[in-house]
Amino acid sequence: MSNANVLDYLNDPSPKTLGRSPLEWLDQLTGPTVVHVAGRDRSRTRAMATLLHGNEPSGFFALHRWLLEQRTPEVNMLFLLGGVYPAKTPPKLTVRQRPEGRDLNRCFRQPFEGPEGAIAEAMLIELRNANPECLLDVHNTSGTGPAFAVTITNDAAHQALASLFTDRLVMTDLRLGALMEYSEQEVPTVTIECGGSQDEHAHQLAYDGLVRYTTKTDVLSLEQAEWDVSVLRNPIRVELANQASIEYRDTPSGQADLTFPPDIEHRNFGIVYPHESLGWIGEKGLGTLTAIGHNRIESTARVLRIENGKIHPAQAIRLFMITTNPAIAKSDCLFYAVKASGEPIF
Repeated sequence: MSNANVLDYLNDPSPKTLGRSPLEWLDQLTGPTVVHVAGRDRSRTRAMATLLHGNEPSGFFALHRWLLEQRTPEVNMLFLLGGVYPAKTPPKLTVRQRPEGRDLNRCFRQPFEGPEGAIAEAMLIELRNANPECLLDVHNTSGTGPAFAVTITNDAAHQALASLFTDRLVMTDLRLGALMEYSEQEVPTVTIECGGSQDEHAHQLAYDGLVRYTTKTDVLSLEQAEWDVSVLRNPIRVELANQASIEYRDTPSGQADLTFPPDIEHRNFGIVYPHESLGWIGEKGLGTLTAIGHNRIESTARVLRIENGKIHPAQAIRLFMITTNPAIAKSDCLFYAVKASGEPIF
C-alpha cells in the first residue's frame, strides 16, 4: 500500500484552503494529512506530529493559527496530522481513537496491523524520507495539570528541545510503540504534553512553543543558560486491571473496585505522602491494579498500600498524568509515579 492511499498532502497551504477556524479546517480534511511548509534554509527539516489522539487539539489549534499567519519558518517544516478520523467523529475533538480502533500512539512499531498500523507506518516512512533534524509530538494531558515533556533519551539536545515548551521533562525507558520512540533513529524526539484539552493556556503554550520551534536557527544546541529543565526519571505506570471498574466520587458507592475523588487531577506533579489518602479501594484490593516500571517488574507494593479501605502511597511519591476520564483510566493508565525527588521507584 503506498502512502498516497493512506495520507493526504498539503504543500505550503494558503489561508483560503485552511478555513476560518480549526473546526472548519478539520471539516475539510478527509484523512491523516501531511503538511509541508518551505523554510528559509531548504537544506534542513524539522518535524512535528499532532492530533495523534482525536481529543487532544492544542497542537492542531496552534498549527492552524500558525499556518494562517503565513509565517516563513527558519527551516523546512513537516507536520503530521495522524488522528483525523477520530477527531472528526461527532462530537468533534472529543474521541481519543475510533470505536473498536487502536490507540494510534501505540502503533509505531511492527507489526503495523489494521488501519492505525497503516497510518503509523506511513508516517514513519514520511519521516525517513524527510530526514528531519528533530521531531516533536504535541499532545494534551488526559486531565488538567501543568505542561511537561516526555522522552526516552535524556541529553542536552532533548532538554533543549523540551525547553521550547516546558521546564519539566520525564525520561522513561518504557517502550509502548509511541512515536517518541523515533528517538532511537538518532533523531532527537520529544513528546509535549501541553495541559488539559479544554485549557486555553494549553492552546497558547502549544502556539508559543511552535513559534519558537520554527523561528530559532538552532533548537538543539541552545546555551544552557536559556533553559533549566527538571528531569523526572523512569516513572512507574499504574494501570487498572482489564475487568476492574473505577468511579470518581466524593464518597465510594461500594459498586466500584477503585474510587478517586473528582478533584484528583489537582495532585498532578504534586508530592503525595504516605499519610495522605488517594481514594478508596474495593474488596479485591490492590489486585485490581498493576504498577509496571521500565524494567517490566511489577511494583505495586512499592508504590501503593491499603489502610482502612483507603489507598495510600507506600512512600512519598510525585504523580502525573492523572485523569478523571474513566474511559482513559481504563484504556490507558491511571497515573505515573516517581519518588518525590524525581528519581525512579525501586
